[in-house]
Amino acid sequence: MDAGAQRGAFTVADARTRGISRRRRDRAELERPFYGVRAEPRPVRAEVHLLARERAAIVEAALRFSVRMNDGGCFSHTTAALLWDLPLPVLADTRIHVSTPGRAPRAAGTVGHQIRPDLVTVVRHPHFGIPVSDPATTWAMLAPMISAYDLIAVGDALVRSPRVAGPFGHVISPAQADLEELRRAARSGRRLGADVLREALERIRTGVASRPETWARLLLVDGGLPEPVTDHDVYGAAGEFLGCVDLAYPQLRIAIEYEGDQHRTDSAQWQRDLEKHERLMDAGWRVIRVARDQLFRYPLQYVDRVRVALSTRR
Repeated sequence: MDAGAQRGAFTVADARTRGISRRRRDRAELERPFYGVRAEPRPVRAEVHLLARERAAIVEAALRFSVRMNDGGCFSHTTAALLWDLPLPVLADTRIHVSTPGRAPRAAGTVGHQIRPDLVTVVRHPHFGIPVSDPATTWAMLAPMISAYDLIAVGDALVRSPRVAGPFGHVISPAQADLEELRRAARSGRRLGADVLREALERIRTGVASRPETWARLLLVDGGLPEPVTDHDVYGAAGEFLGCVDLAYPQLRIAIEYEGDQHRTDSAQWQRDLEKHERLMDAGWRVIRVARDQLFRYPLQYVDRVRVALSTRR
């Protein structure tokens, strides 16, 4: 059964074919997310963080639209990125993106694209079961839609293999794509933003766990500072594991840690962070902690903090 149908969405045409009466298919409590589509109401929890709430609403809209998707069509661009759970900024336009090899689809609440087959690889999403542009193609499609830093952040997320840190660490899950797949997607056909894609490819790194960590790294490099190491395991003088840090200058024993909301709201995470930072400082490391506002609103101050730390350590 189609994923949209499993979630209570159906087309009027299909309901008519199955003999469902007009009274039942047009009852008042059903929502009408798209022309010719009816769906059971699914409220998004208000307490969910804005980005998570936005993603949930767009994914839900895609699943509902999937019941009327044309043959050969797929979800693409920012919609595909959210289906793949890739890190995007808050979107100004929350319409869903649909691409087809034929005439661009037109429906309220959607952005239709007519795309050449050689510019997109369509796969069935492993969780949602709906047609979607594959991760590498999705990344290439985003070039004209988001900033260069965010394009690199999406690339960082795609090539990352989440792992357990430390001497007995192991990879938890494989990366969604590798650099060669991104390179092929960038070079296939005439893409919008081809120059931006080429530049982004040179700046993508493995081991970056979040969009803010990408920004933290790029701001330092563009501020004229050496590029820090990502996802760095730190060991003490006796070989004991002290912890893994987001960014590091190992020779100078400087660590940069991004403190997201979960570090503040999760008491267990907060305690682990405190203990790790104490171990690092006891071993002679300088730990620079940066929060969201410091990174996105006052980036020059953040870069200056790291610059001073580097100069004093040298």
